[in-house]
Amino acid sequence: MGRSLALLRRSALATGTALLAAPALAAEASPVREYQAVKTRDGKSIRLTLYRQRAGTGRRPVLFMVHGSSMGARSSFDLHVPGPENYSMMSTFARSGFDVWTMDHEGYGKSDWTEGNSDIASGVEDLKAAVEVVQRETGQSRYHFLGSSSGALRAAAFATAMPERCGRLVLAAHTYTGKGSPTLAKRAEGVEYYRTHNRRPRDRAMIESIFMRDRPGTTDPAVPAALVKAEMIYGDSVPTGTYLDMVSKLPVVDPARILSPVLVARGEYDGIATMEDLLDFFTKLPNGDKQFSVIAGAAHSLATCRARFAFWYAAEMFLKMPVLPAST
Repeated sequence: MGRSLALLRRSALATGTALLAAPALAAEASPVREYQAVKTRDGKSIRLTLYRQRAGTGRRPVLFMVHGSSMGARSSFDLHVPGPENYSMMSTFARSGFDVWTMDHEGYGKSDWTEGNSDIASGVEDLKAAVEVVQRETGQSRYHFLGSSSGALRAAAFATAMPERCGRLVLAAHTYTGKGSPTLAKRAEGVEYYRTHNRRPRDRAMIESIFMRDRPGTTDPAVPAALVKAEMIYGDSVPTGTYLDMVSKLPVVDPARILSPVLVARGEYDGIATMEDLLDFFTKLPNGDKQFSVIAGAAHSLATCRARFAFWYAAEMFLKMPVLPAST
């Protein structure tokens, strides 16, 4: 029986991988379009660059992808790696039927660089400004969100601030209290630097270290090389705010206040949060429509690792679940 179940699971995963990996099975995604949102802080306007991709026309469910601490939007979710393999989660989900949006947060990519440190609270304000553009362009006021690493914290915090705008929520490489996290323990050694500097160095070595710190080999070496090429055109530094939040302010999100259905996805070897920490978070989520998924063979970077199709499949199936009938 155990062997049969294992074979069934491998078969289901292979089927999901094939569906996600084969563009011929779905409409071709349109080119990525850029938009501008504006938020105001201390009387100053801050421009934020949004990106959108979909296949075909007409009304489609909106999925907003939220990037993490060290890379901007396009390299996080629309990475192009030399060779035949598909690394663009954005285009894959567009072909799968979503109207996909993402954004460079303040201080990243094409968005304005300011004197701010782009912490989690700032990220929530970025998302508040962004959804106004999304509503204007789509006519919809409620969206699914998928956040990775500190992007998961941004998305979860936004869900508590504006629950009426949130549909389903995917939290990938998430953290809660940080208890027992080797990654955060190491990162905490730089806490005074994060407190006194609003930007931190982000060079080739730093980007490569993301894929080596937990479990070398979980990501193809071509990926960090492609990330370096995609990100270094925006300079060799990124904001410190999310790092400071994660080493000095956790927990920054109260799971009891998240009303959306939630998928918590964790890489098997991810050092950003322990299983115990995430299961504690998971049990406190009030909505009974929730799932916890461990991606075998993955570490921190779920969207671009060798096992990315397993994560993409889990996220897609969760996001496409029908609305559950009200209990009587």
